[in-house]
Amino acid sequence: MNTRLNWMDWIAAVLVIIGALNWGLIGLFGFDSVAFIFGELSVFSRVVYSLVGLSGLWMIFTLVRISQPMEQMQKGKMAGAA
Repeated sequence: MNTRLNWMDWIAAVLVIIGALNWGLIGLFGFDSVAFIFGELSVFSRVVYSLVGLSGLWMIFTLVRISQPMEQMQKGKMAGAA
């Protein structure tokens, strides 16, 4: 199974990081950078929010995909040590 990140994984990761930073700004300072740049609930800000949300879902599946081979490797090491 492929454990390397493809281009879609990287785009999703960047969008998730942008979303996390934006939520950090909202929580700490009450400043929504997406709304500041694109306007409060404008079409563009809603697109950004939607892409960040979809990227979060994508990253769930990406983490499952890359963690499965790691679990198999750990099981193999434990079987070899026994």
